[in-house]
Amino acid sequence: MTDRFDDEQKPFLFIDDIEKLSYKIANINLAELGRKELSMADDEMAGVMLLREIYTPKQPLKGVRLAECLHLTAQTGVMIETFRQLGAQ
Repeated sequence: MTDRFDDEQKPFLFIDDIEKLSYKIANINLAELGRKELSMADDEMAGVMLLREIYTPKQPLKGVRLAECLHLTAQTGVMIETFRQLGAQ
């Protein structure tokens, strides 16, 4: 990673640094906060949670490949997790 700032000032990796990684995480330190955001969104989306409960055992999306073109929010994260639980790739 190129040294453009002191270590304490580096809030994220730069795009050229990210491209060198085998994964694309700008700041792994935000993972816990992201998981909390997803958990809060789960609580707000009772209908989606009910669908997960009913359809996860049936795997109705097994073998389906989905692509989403949406702003990435906690709510879209919940939908992505739901699609995965229902069997989608």
